[in-house]
Order: sequence, then structure tokens, then C-alpha cells
Amino acid sequence: MNVLVVNAGSSSLKYQLLNVETREVLAKGACERIGQPDSVFTHETSEREQRLTLAILNHRTAISLVLGTLLANEAQAPIDAIGHRIVHGGSFFKRSCLVDEDVLRKIEEIAPLAPLHNYAAASVIESCIEVLPQVPNVVAFDTSFHSTIPEVAYRYPLPEDLCEELHLRKYGFHGISHRYVSLVVDELTHGAAHRVISCHLGNGSSLCAILDGRAVDTTMGFTPLDGLMMGTRCGSIDPATVTYIIENTDLNAHDVDMIMNKKSGLLAVSGLTNDIRDLIEAAETGDRRAKLALDMFAYDTRKYIGAMWAVLGGVDVLTFTAGAGQNSPVIRSLALAGMEPLGFKLDPTRNAERHKEPWKISADDSAVAMYVIPAGEEMMIALDVHDIITGTATPDGLAAVSDDAAGDPSGDA
Repeated sequence: MNVLVVNAGSSSLKYQLLNVETREVLAKGACERIGQPDSVFTHETSEREQRLTLAILNHRTAISLVLGTLLANEAQAPIDAIGHRIVHGGSFFKRSCLVDEDVLRKIEEIAPLAPLHNYAAASVIESCIEVLPQVPNVVAFDTSFHSTIPEVAYRYPLPEDLCEELHLRKYGFHGISHRYVSLVVDELTHGAAHRVISCHLGNGSSLCAILDGRAVDTTMGFTPLDGLMMGTRCGSIDPATVTYIIENTDLNAHDVDMIMNKKSGLLAVSGLTNDIRDLIEAAETGDRRAKLALDMFAYDTRKYIGAMWAVLGGVDVLTFTAGAGQNSPVIRSLALAGMEPLGFKLDPTRNAERHKEPWKISADDSAVAMYVIPAGEEMMIALDVHDIITGTATPDGLAAVSDDAAGDPSGDA
């Protein structure tokens, strides 16, 4: 089965066409700077690469361009099904599901929780149905994997009526990535790892505590702003900071939100960039602020590893994934510095290696096994699409989660 996986961002649209049986990427590409006159479209197969600069007005235009390009070569790689990454599933969606009118309505209903992403994703789904009405569409949610987090972890200590009215709670994000990591760990350890900490470290970063394949806590909260300091996000800070800034400057709530999401984190501390690779180079030449930014990021990661260790009551496996997590030996080394008393002992030689497949980075005498697992969100979505279309059981058993066992007792789809 060939599955087209679509990831609609706020101003971008990325895609991969994958064969689920062989796990081969048949084609991939992106539409970037959507809405700008100098938008960029890239398309890549094993035989050729294509790059165009043109005006892509909106996400509907973007997906039309993608589908047109893929359908022109349909004889070589037909599209059997389409999977969509949706940032926010709210309390409706505890697992991936087939798209119908009710699902689309609910995605749009909860769009105010992620307005830059859910509305765009909904328009892309509608376009796919219009262009390929015979091809089934499946949606996978970044929040779904975290639906098993218990109330003691997801509940905010705010007035209950306010929480219910505004749907205030910890939702968590990067769930598709953490779920893929959990699946791979299960394969690597033949089911022997019961307590797993997944570290998704990139421009956006989060950790997830996983017990027997189910999320029990995560660092992101109501929005992806919570938790670790990130590329341009501040992460967890005293909430009174927000009201203090508003009361003592000319900035309004929108301004402060933009600062915390777009102008903070590594970028703000370093004064240079949010790119960890550039910060490592700058720190090596003696740039104090670059070094401070890296140290703060590593400190946050180390602190939250400790928190997840406490939640799980110990750890069997620790993993690193995403941009910095899988590509930066420096970040992994900094994050694990001083962690040997908790069982995390790194092997420097293994840590310095780089592979396309998962590899072990812990020392042989480490109490906790540690792996780097290359990101596989697209494949996780494609596997879900395959299982839903064919009616087979999901690889990690998530579909067996009952409403009573899930963290939020509200509606399901």
C-alpha cells in the first residue's frame, strides 16, 4: 500500500509518499513560504529533484500542486490512501481515524486551540477529497498518544468551571513521534522495556514518560510552549511573568505570546540563532552567550529526564530523536552529564557515531539502555493508515485503549 503522508504547517506543507510494506520513501517534498510571492516547491524521487519558485497562495493551492505532481507519475507510484498529521485533537480524538464529515467538523471545532495548524489541515483534507474522492483519508493527531495521561498529570490546579469552559488541561504534543519511538523500542528490546523516556529534541522539544507503551506524562502542556526551553520558545516560566510584562510595558497579550513563541529560547539567550549546530560552533570559538544557551538547553533536558524518571519509578530505556536529538552528540553528552547515579552511562564512541537505523549509545555497564532513534513520524502515520484501511490491529495496541482508561472522559472519535 502506497500512503501519501501530508503535514500541513502554518506556512508550509510537507509530504512523503511511502510504501508501507517495504517502508520505502517513493517521493517527498515540501511547499514553503505559503502565502508569499516567492514560495518554494520541492519534489524529490530516486530519479530526480525538482525545485520551483512561484506564488503559492494558500494550503489548497499547495496540496493541488503536490497532488498534480504525484498524479502525473501515478503509473509508477499510485496513491492508495492519504494520511494527515493534525496538531490538535482536543478531547475528541484519542486515536487516528478515518475521515468523514463528523471528523472534519470536530477538527474545525477545536481549531481555536491550534488556529495556525488545524484550519490549514482541514482545508488540505477537503482538497484531497475533492481531487481524489475515491481515495480514503486518515487523520493522526499529535495529541492522541497523550490521551492516556492520568488526571493527576493532565489536570491544571485552576477553578474547575474555568477548565471545563475553556478546555484547559495538559494535552501534550509530538505524540506521533513519541509513539513511533515507543514502537521501535518495543521491537529493539523484544517487549522487555516497560519504562521508557523519549526525548524529542529539535527546534521544538518535549520529553514523554511511557509505561508499557502508553504515555503517562509529557513536558508540553495546553500548548507546545510549555516544558523545555526550545529554539525560539521560552518553555516553562513563572506565569506571572506574562501579566507583569503587560502591566509594565506597552505590549499586549498577543505581543507577549509572539515573544514567548518566536523570539525566546536559544535565540534570545544566545543573541545569535536558534540553530543548535551554529551555536555549538560559536561556543567552541568562545562565545559566552552561545555556550550559556546550550548549557541551559542541556540543563532543562537533564532536569526533565529526572522528572520523568521519578514519574516512572525508574527507567529501562532512554531515547533521543528529532533534529538535535538524533544528530548532535554534543547535545546528548551535555544532557546526560552527571546522570550516572540514576543509571545513565554514555559510551562516547557509540555516541559519536551516526547511522540511518536506530543505534545504541549507552555503555555496556549502563543500568539504562540508551538509543538514538531517527525520527519516523511519517512512517507512524502511514502504519496507522494501513491498519485502519485494512482493519488490522495497530502495532502498539493504542486502538485498544478504552474510553474509561483514557485520561479524559469526554467525547471520542
